[in-house]
Amino acid sequence: EYLMLVPSVPEEYVQLGSYAMIGLPDKLYEKRYIEKGEVSTKYPIIVAGDNFGCGSSREHAPIAIGAAGGKVVVAESYARIFFRNCSATGELYPWETPNRIVDKFSTGDVGRVNFDEETITNVTTGEVFPLNPIGDVGPVVDAGGIFEYARATGMIAKKDT
Repeated sequence: EYLMLVPSVPEEYVQLGSYAMIGLPDKLYEKRYIEKGEVSTKYPIIVAGDNFGCGSSREHAPIAIGAAGGKVVVAESYARIFFRNCSATGELYPWETPNRIVDKFSTGDVGRVNFDEETITNVTTGEVFPLNPIGDVGPVVDAGGIFEYARATGMIAKKDT
């Protein structure tokens, strides 16, 4: 159903946000990323474990999280295609951690990512954790995705307006 939505159509982009993270089992995740009947989240940062995004081989996964208001995912590692789709679409900053920190956060904790210092802080507990450098992915996401980055850097012609 949601794979039929076209992210470049503004109304469908917003609707796509309502499907973000819908596959999580209710028994394990009592607090939902998107509350029933909503299209946006209260949680702009997702802290995850190993191989985040596994099984999400379409651009719709990071786009849905971005459309819902997600900005950053911090994980131990990513499914390769999810990581690439984060940068290609420009929807999410996919930060990696050198250590497992998913157990140091609970749903509802306030997190803050410092891009300059390459850290994430659990504001609720006061703990600060290092992040691996985001590298070349950062400027691509900053630009709004791979095509916007290519236009901005002169790799491809700019769109006629």
